[in-house]
Amino acid sequence: MIRSELLETLARDNPELRAEEVEQVLDIFFDEIAQRLAEGGRVELRGFGAFSTRERDARKGRNPRTGESVAVPAKRVPYFKPGKEMRERLNAE
Repeated sequence: MIRSELLETLARDNPELRAEEVEQVLDIFFDEIAQRLAEGGRVELRGFGAFSTRERDARKGRNPRTGESVAVPAKRVPYFKPGKEMRERLNAE
């Protein structure tokens, strides 16, 4: 599902809201998750999963075009751990 499909589904399920309001709610939702992660926090959505960040150490990488060795700096990357209900839904027969 892409963002526009999510907006359409939310608008269809909430006819009392204008399309602009649905988009504003979605923007706030994603902005809050991104802001919390940027602060080093964690976001848990019960029944869905938890978003957090993980530290990646600095390492040596390779430029795929030239094969030249390049230094890749340490960084934080987003991480998602699905919740129990999500895993059960994915593995239901």
